[in-house]
Amino acid sequence: MRKLKICVAGATGWAASELCKQMVKTPDMEIVSAISRKNASGNLDSILNLNTGVNIPVFSTIEEALNISCDVLIDYTSPEIVKHNVLAALNKGVNVVIGTSGLSDNDYENIQKAAEDNNRSVLAVGNFAISVVLLNKFAEIAANYMNYWEIIDYASDKKIDSPSGSALELAYRLSKHGKSKKTVQINNTQGIKETRGADMGGTQVHSVRLPGYVISLETIFGMEDEKLILRHEAGSSAKPYVAGALLAVRRVNSFTGLRRGLDTVMDF
Repeated sequence: MRKLKICVAGATGWAASELCKQMVKTPDMEIVSAISRKNASGNLDSILNLNTGVNIPVFSTIEEALNISCDVLIDYTSPEIVKHNVLAALNKGVNVVIGTSGLSDNDYENIQKAAEDNNRSVLAVGNFAISVVLLNKFAEIAANYMNYWEIIDYASDKKIDSPSGSALELAYRLSKHGKSKKTVQINNTQGIKETRGADMGGTQVHSVRLPGYVISLETIFGMEDEKLILRHEAGSSAKPYVAGALLAVRRVNSFTGLRRGLDTVMDF
């Protein structure tokens, strides 16, 4: 069985390091290179104590890393560099799994065009946790029957992007079902209008950044005398994101172009 050759960008970060530790144990994948500016020129095997006995070179840029042939780039970097990494990989004929948040809808349009032009695939996953996949799916179903909803996005005080990639993805998905109704329009709100959150494709999104949170996502649907609350809570471990990430890597070559959300390659 031929192994999938993987390049991991942001490999020494919180989520990616846990993924790397599990990926080296899987029989169908092989990490051939990594990107980490602060660990450039090192060996990922020794940096993360992977115990493979293999030299996995760490580079500072995507251009250097892509000199080693790979099948899939999985990116866990930052909003400032992820788009550049994705486009560079596509232009080299490499499929991409995006685990980084902060991309805009316009960024995704550019990425989709590049993927189609290069006959490659990109799977963008705001959150690899299966509970988030289910939340997104259930929320889309609810939006077909309940016309009022809002999103609350919770994260650590150290998280620099707002809203989270998970909230962005959920707002995008709900926008495909229409705009949430508002009994009182935002412009007619008395007081400080900003307290009503940001309008993202017709959904009001509120971001909370406080110590004690890792990532939490809540969608509240309301109707007269009833409400539905869908909520995902993450703990401090990155382990819940590993299974979804491995699934994404295995299935990213099953289509051409861009898909957003892990559920787009899952059987429901």
